[in-house]
Amino acid sequence: MRIILLGAPGAGKGTQAQFLTKKYNIPQISTGDMLRAAIKAGTEMGKLAKEAMDAGKLVTDEIIIGLVKDRIAEDDCKNGYLLDGFPRTLAQADAVTNAGIQIDAVIEIDVADEEIVKRMSGRRAHLASGRTYHVVFNPPKVEGKDDITGEDLVQRDDDKEEVVLDRLKVYHDQTEPLIGYYKEQAANNSAIKYITVDGTADITDVEKAIVSGLAQ
Repeated sequence: MRIILLGAPGAGKGTQAQFLTKKYNIPQISTGDMLRAAIKAGTEMGKLAKEAMDAGKLVTDEIIIGLVKDRIAEDDCKNGYLLDGFPRTLAQADAVTNAGIQIDAVIEIDVADEEIVKRMSGRRAHLASGRTYHVVFNPPKVEGKDDITGEDLVQRDDDKEEVVLDRLKVYHDQTEPLIGYYKEQAANNSAIKYITVDGTADITDVEKAIVSGLAQ
């Protein structure tokens, strides 16, 4: 099973990625992890990536595609793979298609912006332990205090409403166009499934909807 996950930041892609990798015995392939591994191993693509990064430049789509092709040729990808955070743009999606990287299913986790802002801006953390809470969905016993130590909880910078809104804008501008791109691919190619699930449903219901869609 070769899968791409789509959805806005905070839609629940990380949770579903963990479920899917276990369910189908496939690795989660992160471009960041691939870059670090290739640079450490000193592969040809790793050297090119390091040169770009050392020069303060962005790693090109060609290099990323090369890394993906190298990675999916490894033994643990024999059952498939889940691409994590890639492609992010239409140019990258075109590069994936043109490189002949096969995709069986694209899963879109659909959550409205207002719900995402509510989810992310309500998160609070106890930094020393890593324990997390939510002011609505998982509140601490005492407002603003960690249940175990009684110490203050904080709102991480990434969870502040203005930051969440900025991240959503980037998503809508750069990544959301992939929804139409892959819907068109699925319409023209019966080998590709496009599955949309309601990300506001209970987690187990989301999992069931994905498995059902993949089985059809």
